[in-house]
Amino acid sequence: MSLKDLVVSLFQLDKDWTTRIVMAMLVMGVIWGLLGVIDSLMVRIQESTWGTYGVLAMTSQEYYAGITLHAERDLFGFAEQVEFALFIYFTIKLLNLQPRAKWLLNIAFIAINISMMFMEGPIVAFPTFNDNYFSATDWYYISPMGIPPYSEYVVSPLFFIGWLLLDAFTYMASVWIIYHYYIASKSLKEKLPVALVFFLMNTLLYAIGYSGVTAADIWDILAYAGIVGLNPIANQIAFWIFGHAIVYMAWLPAVAALYLLIPTLANKPLFSDRMARVSALLYLIFSNNVPVHHLYMVNLPVAIKVLQEILTYAVVVPSMMTFLNLWATAKGAQVNFNVITAFVATSFAGAIAAGVTGIANATIAFDSIVHNSMWVVGHFHAMILLSIVPAAMAVLYFMIPMMTGRQWYSSKMAWIHYIGYTIGASILIIGFEMIGFYGIVRRAEIYPRVPGLVFAENLATAGALIAEIATLVWFVNLVATLVKGRTARLEGLSLGQLINTVAMSLDWSSAGFKLNNFNKIGKTMNSKALGAYWALGIIGALIIVISTIPLALGGDMYNAMPWAWIILLTLGIILISYPVLKGAKSL
Repeated sequence: MSLKDLVVSLFQLDKDWTTRIVMAMLVMGVIWGLLGVIDSLMVRIQESTWGTYGVLAMTSQEYYAGITLHAERDLFGFAEQVEFALFIYFTIKLLNLQPRAKWLLNIAFIAINISMMFMEGPIVAFPTFNDNYFSATDWYYISPMGIPPYSEYVVSPLFFIGWLLLDAFTYMASVWIIYHYYIASKSLKEKLPVALVFFLMNTLLYAIGYSGVTAADIWDILAYAGIVGLNPIANQIAFWIFGHAIVYMAWLPAVAALYLLIPTLANKPLFSDRMARVSALLYLIFSNNVPVHHLYMVNLPVAIKVLQEILTYAVVVPSMMTFLNLWATAKGAQVNFNVITAFVATSFAGAIAAGVTGIANATIAFDSIVHNSMWVVGHFHAMILLSIVPAAMAVLYFMIPMMTGRQWYSSKMAWIHYIGYTIGASILIIGFEMIGFYGIVRRAEIYPRVPGLVFAENLATAGALIAEIATLVWFVNLVATLVKGRTARLEGLSLGQLINTVAMSLDWSSAGFKLNNFNKIGKTMNSKALGAYWALGIIGALIIVISTIPLALGGDMYNAMPWAWIILLTLGIILISYPVLKGAKSL
């Protein structure tokens, strides 16, 4: 294959304009995402080498720049760009629209990718610029850091101009999408599909949420130039209008994917169409007005903080409505086990698990303990890695064949990706939460080298490596699919038929894995159920007794013994609970 053919395949240059611009956004998003993953690996190496060997592998500037660039590249260059690509593609294709004002979206595409370059720097020398890594400022720049004469740490204005270009992309792309929904509304004879309702709602959420950070960015530039003064607390509150909303900007496309894929894979209608539409409205109302809950430790009126706490709890309502609706839809369905189903199930469960830690953060009393600690980092990484990314992968696994007309190159690589990514991400998050419980604040490259904390840091690093290697397998599979994937016969299929056709090509058996052995074990257990279940209960009881030994040997408990105790105790409880109730014919 020639270089020209490779470029045509990667960017789908032989397809229609919508496919071309969406593929360009996906390709650039993946590039920024991979660079951000490398940044995150630098951070993990720095923290692990300090804990294990007492040395720093990199300079502090490189470490802090790595954190900043990881957040900027993965959250904006990757996640936001890919999400807008999904909005654009499904809006045009599902509504059967002819795209208009193509120039506006082309400019927006250029703006976001230049913004990433401007933020990372350094690009040019500047008279008052005194650091070679101005991305080390902070991914969310704690105002007034970086701005003369308010800060001794002065950065190039290109850092803030990069933010303004990101703001410009968001508004140009949002206006473009909303305009096409306006065009569609003139001819629509029925309500939008629920998935498109969430795409439109999320676009509005982006537009509303970015109002605060755009105001903060303009204010920063004007203060940088000495044109206006700066109120740091007001500037921070304005920024956090965006800072909290970005969580829902990133997550609600995952909710849209679940609303699309769960009824399709279950081959059942959505349990409650109206509940889904009401939850979309509630998400839009309650996702933008809680910036102060990120600033509980700032000297602000207590009444304002309590109001923010209440409004934060309010967003739980549409989440519970969503989980109930989707669970009721899938209940009783016979679902084929494939990569898309696996990622959908992970996203659903991950959202619940990560959301619980978010509710904890919203409580002022609890936040006073974990504020700005690695617990908070664990919370939003859990939401990103166990809900947002799995949902995005579920969509991409059917969207790539839909766009390119090619089946995935290897279903086995797809399963390796899923299994490795899920295990690695889970380990990483457990490590982060453990670090937070030790009271370590975020962005701490030097910390007490106590055994439990060093273990947690290395655990997080091991999880990151596993997840990143699995993601690299996906990337290789993606490139191979674009270049050498088999032709997929998807013409004339509805979206639901297409999703299920692609899903069947990615099921467990097509990857060469067999479930026969598990079935044999199940039959054997059924034939000797009574004795086996009661025997497991007895074994569970013995394990609980044995669990007291490491507890007794725990000493000050800053060692492995408490972990051995809780693991054995939990295992014993599980071996008693289900087998005994099942053996007694209670379940």
